Amino acid sequence: MLKQQRADYILDKLNEIYPETPIPLDHKNNFELLVAVLLSAQCTDIRVNQVTPALFALADNAFDMQHVPLDDIYKIVRPCGLAPQKSSAISVLSKMLVEQYDGVVPDDWKALESLPGVGHKTAGVVMSQGFGHPAFPVDTHIHRLAQRWGLTKGNSVTQTERDLKKLFPKETWNALHLQIIFYGREFCSARGCDGRVCEICTTCYPNRKNPLIAHKP
Repeated sequence: MLKQQRADYILDKLNEIYPETPIPLDHKNNFELLVAVLLSAQCTDIRVNQVTPALFALADNAFDMQHVPLDDIYKIVRPCGLAPQKSSAISVLSKMLVEQYDGVVPDDWKALESLPGVGHKTAGVVMSQGFGHPAFPVDTHIHRLAQRWGLTKGNSVTQTERDLKKLFPKETWNALHLQIIFYGREFCSARGCDGRVCEICTTCYPNRKNPLIAHKP
């Protein structure tokens, strides 16, 4: 298969397996989504969903969160890892949202990325899942699968994002990045598939004889 043929097949297959793409992080508003995505860095969505109910019971908006003592935030988010950085980021970004954006999560890439703890990937998730703008947030898992499926040779998530955006129609991006995550967890995990096990890998590369070692970003 040529690269575009692989992309077309993958899109059809993922649409078949995952016609619905529920957002995996529990939230009731864009502030909660922003905080949940921030917490999900180097942490599972399951763990984040276990932690956020207690956090959002204290404060589910920037106005209230800015007044929550930092130590109280830290004690709740500690199971997510990187707790000192994450708790500080939640506290500071809440104050920034109140001071600069009237407590509202901004519908703007540059503004989101200016917030502490919010990188390009986190901003992309909020822009796509929170505001519905076309975005293709790429994490290390999507980066690994894109390499296994021959969609990129990039050594960074930035390059992988550019390559994927060229291959797939813009209107598919928001659902597709979730579909790839779902498929990776279910069929093409880091330990469960080495590029020669799951259906997409074996269809794209039926003659692959050696395990594929993805370049880490």
